Amino acid sequence: MSTSSDDLRAIALAEFTVSGYAATSLHRIAELAGLSKSSVLYHFASKEVLLEAAVAPAIHRMAEILDELASGPFTPERRSAFLTEFVDFILQYRREVNLFINQGPSLVDVPVIDRANELVITLAEYFQATTGSVEDKMRFGIALGGAAYTLCSQDTFGYDIPITETRAALITILSELLAPIATAPIPTAPLSAV
Repeated sequence: MSTSSDDLRAIALAEFTVSGYAATSLHRIAELAGLSKSSVLYHFASKEVLLEAAVAPAIHRMAEILDELASGPFTPERRSAFLTEFVDFILQYRREVNLFINQGPSLVDVPVIDRANELVITLAEYFQATTGSVEDKMRFGIALGGAAYTLCSQDTFGYDIPITETRAALITILSELLAPIATAPIPTAPLSAV
């Protein structure tokens, strides 16, 4: 059985998440894939290129979500749609989110991680501009960051909650946490998605 580029991306992402990007070598990824290092290099010129390939789909999807968020007023209906999209995003890209949260600050000179960090800043700036009180701003930070961290913790600490139950619970909890917030008009400058 041959190992494809998709397989290598999945193996690398899992190892980057568990062992850390800095501590993971191409030799280790090759070993986990049952290949030689030169076979991995045939598909990906470097560890950084492999990281880019592994996390770029998540960055692209997050940019799409931010574009949709910025496309109109943040009504209660759009808030509900955003929360569902956000939960689906963190469920689909759980390992990537884990990598961004836990290793992003230490990988600031890695271009793909810089783009991910810029998206997180863009999201935070959006809610800073569209919410009124400090309490409301903090609600968004705690709700969205807490949801992402909770999923990272499930993987790290081995919680075994079925995905459908996790999804429903996160959407309900986020909706309840953010329900009291009255949002301000959308900012006049568009979000600067990466």
